Amino acid sequence: MTLAPADEAAVARMWRAYTEATGTDAELAGSFAFGDSSELADDLADLVLHGPKRATAGLLLDCELGGEPLPRTGDLSVVLGGDGRPICVIRTTEVRVKPLREADAAFAWDEGEGDRSLEWWRRAHDAYFTRRCRELGVSFSEELEVVFERFELVWPQGA
Repeated sequence: MTLAPADEAAVARMWRAYTEATGTDAELAGSFAFGDSSELADDLADLVLHGPKRATAGLLLDCELGGEPLPRTGDLSVVLGGDGRPICVIRTTEVRVKPLREADAAFAWDEGEGDRSLEWWRRAHDAYFTRRCRELGVSFSEELEVVFERFELVWPQGA
């Protein structure tokens, strides 16, 4: 993977700015970048900050093998750019785990990528998940369990 590690000091500064401005005492669930390259991470973070991206999908295997907890409704996370710098804070609004084959047009639309069609989503995500499966040493299949997550942008406000 060609993503830079999180700039932890910058993440802490963004989190502090968010909590001070909103008065929340919530815990930060974590920080992450979308995708598997710096360019993709930047493009997808921009779609969250300035565009229609309000969902994401990842292999359940990434959580299981990486020892990462599943996202939970209400989680607050910092989205990173490809260089590890914080871009924004999101709140998870829905999490569903189901086979890849069960992705639907509404989810593809909410993910906000490409032309927002299910056909485009399937092509892009089949390619991405095939790369991830190769890295994880497993076979790609439409039966793979996927974490389908919806979220809202909560910081910066008015972005």
